[in-house]
Amino acid sequence: MAIAYLLGAVEASLAIEGSTGRRSSASNHLREICPRLRPPPDNACVKTGSGLNMFDRVVIAAIEKVAAEAGLEAAALLAVAEVESGGHAYAVIAGRPEPVIRFEGHYFDRRLSGAARERARALGLSSPRAGVVANPRSQAARWALVERAAAIDRQAAWESVSWGLGQVMGAHWAWLGYASVDAMVAEARDGIEGQARQMRRFIDKAGLDDALRRRDWVAFARGYNGPAYRRNAYHTRLAAAHERHAGNAAGSVPAGDGRSPDTHRRGDEGQAVRDLQRRLDALGHPVGCDGRFGAATEAAVKSFQRRSGLAPDGIAGPATLAAIAAAEADLREASLWRRIVTAIDDWLRRD
Repeated sequence: MAIAYLLGAVEASLAIEGSTGRRSSASNHLREICPRLRPPPDNACVKTGSGLNMFDRVVIAAIEKVAAEAGLEAAALLAVAEVESGGHAYAVIAGRPEPVIRFEGHYFDRRLSGAARERARALGLSSPRAGVVANPRSQAARWALVERAAAIDRQAAWESVSWGLGQVMGAHWAWLGYASVDAMVAEARDGIEGQARQMRRFIDKAGLDDALRRRDWVAFARGYNGPAYRRNAYHTRLAAAHERHAGNAAGSVPAGDGRSPDTHRRGDEGQAVRDLQRRLDALGHPVGCDGRFGAATEAAVKSFQRRSGLAPDGIAGPATLAAIAAAEADLREASLWRRIVTAIDDWLRRD
């Protein structure tokens, strides 16, 4: 019993958000009640001559409107939408703009029983194991897949889809305060503002507003994408997307060199640099904490970037700072495990 209790404490402790010192609301719904949202659809990031295929001005304006209504920074909400949807706000299906979707066959399987489940499994539409039912690459094929599932059970099919800009699971319609899954889907299909409001509703319900306002990408990624967010570099992609959108926003970039206020580079001085040096030193990249970003600090940043799989440019921008925060969270978790293993060992010795 003591070991089971300690392991339960581990799970609870690992749900604590990085620097807030309180439990994430999203962590309390880790499996079904609060979804681990999926990475962007596998056809979402389309390379063009100028990089990724991003939102147009109409889409940006709609997201900015929802952000203003919620009192959130537009660049932050745009960053979440971009990472979740891959920069695609909708797909044209049978001549109609529809939300970008992802179907989860294991969700569908859970919502069926008896002959309906047997039929779905026989048709390759459901499975008790995640990932067995593959999503087609094209959105048209995904919508066709969902229509086949809906022919068996429409509510179960719609509950098994991640919808729109925020890729919010239909299974959570009641938790999010919708009258029905039909109402949730109707909002997602109503246009960009509907999708943005749905994403905003999830952020609010999951208690992630504060992390988003603080631009604590580690805490936000853990709550929105789930505990495995590092596998997809979710937090660093959020930071990079935010930097890009903040740089494009009117009046968001200060005069001078035009860079983000969350960027430190050679020649900078002050408390922010001293804090950066202290954090790098604690992560095993020794550097004097003198508050001056010189050659030694640049070398320490490059060393950290190489270890973290980032481009070693020696500039501590949002993506690098997000990676530093993630590394610090890893250290805290490792320390927690050491304490728990020691406690278990002490308890066993007493017996």
